[in-house]
Amino acid sequence: MEKLFYSIGEVAEILGESTSLVRFWSNSFPAFIKPDRNAKGNRKFTPEDVKTLKQIHLLVKGNGMTLEGAAKKLRESRRKVDSRTKAIDSLKEIRKQLVLVRKEL
Repeated sequence: MEKLFYSIGEVAEILGESTSLVRFWSNSFPAFIKPDRNAKGNRKFTPEDVKTLKQIHLLVKGNGMTLEGAAKKLRESRRKVDSRTKAIDSLKEIRKQLVLVRKEL
């Protein structure tokens, strides 16, 4: 079951990055990420925001693109980036399962 909102700490854990980097990307990509805020002013990210942050993570950290290049790529071919992100997530899940199987042997 998917959550409706994720805290910045949860998003950072999902990405394997620091909360300050998630905050920076959130501020750097306002056209793509629009987190809601609670009464305290804390960011609350939707699953769509998390998906977009995963795409940004792939482009910036995985492919070594600049922030401007990543924004341009997202504008041009978001569907292609999304399919790559899904493939990487699937491979990570398969690896996790294989590690569990190896531990049981």
